Amino acid sequence: MTVHQQTVSMGEFARHLREVVAPLDPALGWYGVFRGRDPEGMRACLDGVEIPPWDVLESLLADLAAVRGAAFAQHASVRTAELYASAAAAHDRRPGGRRQLVERLESMLRARTDAARRIEAARGDPDGADALVWARDDHHRASARCVELRRRLEAVTASPDGSGAEPAPAPTSPEAVTDAPAAAPARRRPRGARFAGLEDADDGPVAAPPVLPVPPPAATAPRGARFGGAARGADKDRDGARPEPADPAALRSALTTVTTLVRLRAEGRSGEAHGVLCEAAGRPAAELPLLAEALHRAGLGADWPTLLWEVSSLPPAGFAAAADALAGAGRTADCGHLLRQGVARPAAEIADAALALGRAGRGRQMGALLGAFVRVRTPQDAAGIARRDPHRLVAPLLAAARAVSDAHGRDVEHALRVAGIG
Repeated sequence: MTVHQQTVSMGEFARHLREVVAPLDPALGWYGVFRGRDPEGMRACLDGVEIPPWDVLESLLADLAAVRGAAFAQHASVRTAELYASAAAAHDRRPGGRRQLVERLESMLRARTDAARRIEAARGDPDGADALVWARDDHHRASARCVELRRRLEAVTASPDGSGAEPAPAPTSPEAVTDAPAAAPARRRPRGARFAGLEDADDGPVAAPPVLPVPPPAATAPRGARFGGAARGADKDRDGARPEPADPAALRSALTTVTTLVRLRAEGRSGEAHGVLCEAAGRPAAELPLLAEALHRAGLGADWPTLLWEVSSLPPAGFAAAADALAGAGRTADCGHLLRQGVARPAAEIADAALALGRAGRGRQMGALLGAFVRVRTPQDAAGIARRDPHRLVAPLLAAARAVSDAHGRDVEHALRVAGIG
């Protein structure tokens, strides 16, 4: 795609975005929140310089539905989705576009971690009801943006010349958006930026955050460990050992989680269901294979990839423990998928996760993580991994790079020498 075509695509999207916000009061609703929290970012989107996250567009369309009616917003949402897919693809294929996606994903992962901390803090505060609502909204938006950025990153990585890139996520139904900013009563805003993801002390009144569903990725077929934790078929634990039976407490917790999800999905409360998945991602790793089986048995297989994406952003120790648990339960494909999802995190965190896998006796998973990292990151980034612990990381890193290709092996070896490591 030429620079001229990119400009036309992003420019047309920006014109449409200006038409969407034209009927909106710039001091009210989500549009007022975005303008107040990040006026420069909002202006960059309206000028066609930046592409807003999809959750921002959902919120603006919800504002539009409140002002002009559901039918008008529904018509606008179709055109919005079409132009957004084209503009996002053009934006991502620019020189340096993939690197920018990686950096933004790293930023959103940090924002989500911060929001999770604020959720826990608000839960322990008797007067923290409002803070809890907004912290959950921050966490939900950051989680949605992580999913979106990963899909865009996968598309541009799989198709560096721009061919065959998948479109940006399609919008949820206008009815769902309308039923949600209509059901939300007015509420004072505690703190927390909606658009930029930064703290702010302004306490101005705005509408309470709506529950905005995130379209889940395609479901994967059930495979791997049986419900009780025993291996299926030839699946085995490290060095051929069979995995241990499931812990009863972990099994009860997994069943409780899935029961809650079934109820929330049946009631159409997608935002709350996503929050349950986010919380489940932070539980002991032993529950993860049990959750996978229980979700598929309950007909919620589409929630499993979303849960894996949440797990992929855990701190290095938790991330490695989750990979270890999946491998130990015989879910090797899921383990590999999780490892590939985690390679956007900083090199130091990848190094810590690789070391944790090595200490757990998961040499194959350690190599898979390093190989996935080498495939999508620069040789200089790979050298940053080795710098963490050259004695234990140089050899497996080089082996992983050479397993990808001879060229990758040579590039990483050269980067190590330049960094004074190899």
